[in-house]
Amino acid sequence: MEARIRTWPDLESAEPRLLGHAGFKAACMRIASIDDREKTPNFGKQLVSLGTIVVTPPMTIIGIRGYSKDRYGLDSIFDVYAKDLPKDLSRLFETKHNEKSLEKSEKALIHTDELFAIACVIPRHAGLGQKKPFVFEVAVKGGDIQKQFAFLKELLGKEVKVDQVFQKGAEVDVAAITKGKGFEGPIARWGVKKKQHKSRKSVRALGTLGPISPATIMYTVPRAGQRGFHQRIQYNNRIMVMGNSENEEFQINRSGGFKHFGEVRGDFVILRGSIPGTYSRLVKLRAPNRPKLKKIAQPKVLEIMI
Repeated sequence: MEARIRTWPDLESAEPRLLGHAGFKAACMRIASIDDREKTPNFGKQLVSLGTIVVTPPMTIIGIRGYSKDRYGLDSIFDVYAKDLPKDLSRLFETKHNEKSLEKSEKALIHTDELFAIACVIPRHAGLGQKKPFVFEVAVKGGDIQKQFAFLKELLGKEVKVDQVFQKGAEVDVAAITKGKGFEGPIARWGVKKKQHKSRKSVRALGTLGPISPATIMYTVPRAGQRGFHQRIQYNNRIMVMGNSENEEFQINRSGGFKHFGEVRGDFVILRGSIPGTYSRLVKLRAPNRPKLKKIAQPKVLEIMI
């Protein structure tokens, strides 16, 4: 299960760039850093905050997809795929690459309004046991359509690391699937108050479902149902640390590995605060749609307390 990103921010830049990456939630820890937020009571002081490790294996660009826009939305015009796909990916679907498809797609750029990169992330590269890779779209913004297509044509079939998309100290939006709680009643789901002892036949049920007229139950009435396992997007999570587990100034792994995940291997980022989802679940990182930072500054991290 993975989250969908339906909106992407607009960039006013002359050079095109990718706006997203993906990783797997690994663990939580505490971060000791110097607060660099101006006009705050703790500015310049040491601040201990919660941090979340997200393992970000390289993202492979396997294709290019072009869309045309009309009053009904986006319509796919063409798909171009790379020559050599990963073995785990070639089992999912068959793709053909030839020079004619590239030529046709270049001719179709006249009617193209938006370009997306078809990317995949393989869980094995993060040390997980799942064989099936995750395939998703990443938006490309900046410049015109011709520049964007040339940019994606150079990346076709190559791996893109997280430091090529984001930089340390920047903000990202995290899209994930929350932890599932199952079917729950109105007290646990909505925080409804319990009834008095022996007042009714039931104690954990609602006292009333609404007025007698109209004879319908309003959508505002708290009812029992599914709680958790919902798609959520959390805005403006700052990247505090960005590095690799092999050559990193901070010791990121604990003895025996993290619970429910194991050892962190390869590239990773540490985000300030918590993010939705369980450990080992895929999370998608997107360029901020509602940015708060006016300029990107390098965070001063003193210690990581695992």
